[in-house]
Amino acid sequence: MKHEELKRYNRQIILSEIGLSGQEKLKSAQVLMIGAGGLGCPILQYLAAAGVGKIGIVDDDVIGLSNLHRQILYSTADIGKSKAIVAKEKLKLLNSHINITSYDERFTADNAKIICESYDLVIDGSDNFETRYLVNDTCVALKKVLVFGSIFKFEAHIAVFNDRDGPNYRDVFPSVPSSDEAPNCAEVGVLGVLPGIVGAYMANEAIKIICGIGASLSGKLMIIDTLHNTTHIFNVAKQKQNTFHNTGATTTESIKTIHDEITTDELNAWLSTYPDELHLIDVRENHEFEYYNVGGINIPLHELNKHIGSLPENKKLIFCCQTGQRSKMAIQVLKLTYKGEMYHLKNGIT
Repeated sequence: MKHEELKRYNRQIILSEIGLSGQEKLKSAQVLMIGAGGLGCPILQYLAAAGVGKIGIVDDDVIGLSNLHRQILYSTADIGKSKAIVAKEKLKLLNSHINITSYDERFTADNAKIICESYDLVIDGSDNFETRYLVNDTCVALKKVLVFGSIFKFEAHIAVFNDRDGPNYRDVFPSVPSSDEAPNCAEVGVLGVLPGIVGAYMANEAIKIICGIGASLSGKLMIIDTLHNTTHIFNVAKQKQNTFHNTGATTTESIKTIHDEITTDELNAWLSTYPDELHLIDVRENHEFEYYNVGGINIPLHELNKHIGSLPENKKLIFCCQTGQRSKMAIQVLKLTYKGEMYHLKNGIT
């Protein structure tokens, strides 16, 4: 390394866990960032500052006024310009010792393999499910480690997928949710500082993986609720069977369904026909349940493991939450230990 680089990264190099060898690993690393929006901005800034030698940025979007409250890499003067190109220009001002490639195009099934294959590590900061599944499936096909993050209002999910034969995104969420189950930031909003918090955490995971230090979130799903200051980490099991779509990847395996969903009408019909055979569990937080509920008992998602012994296996468990996402996770949490039937309420109690 050049003398200027040694001086630039001094506070990082003197960490015994990183040292000069770790810094050289960072300089040799090749990281692809999918999305240069809310999550991409802080991730890119920290990776560039840390000295990651080669960074790729994929984003076909342009900077808009409504982006600026959370995408703090950009300014008012950048409105209307390409995110990928502007991000590259600003990161080069931050650190001229690194190489940056911008892909001012949408990440699609046609270009996914070509773009990803020259990078060691992929980070997904996309804002839609179609891209998330495509990124995951491409990483599985190419055997690339994936650092994943998503944000929703005040909440975030963070995980590391496909690391050393670990689980991938489809092991947690097997199939793409319907449009009514997947509102975006434009519809429900997002706290401006949330992507900064989550992006910094994702950049931290990437640096640990590159340097080979610490414990990563491989095989785990971290859920952060910044409104109520709660953080929970759930173990994620790798499924024996998976299927991957729309990536050009080839596989002979078929998907294993880990949950069944029912509609509100179906739930009402079941309750009218055989109420004694059902066990309705609301997995929201206590204050949410107290404010409004549709009956049943309340066991917050992060407390489910404590109550496994008390769950009746001779009844159908029906999990519900606000939107249907936490109830899906409830089945994921219990699927290896609970032997009875489990269902979740599609779209939640809303």
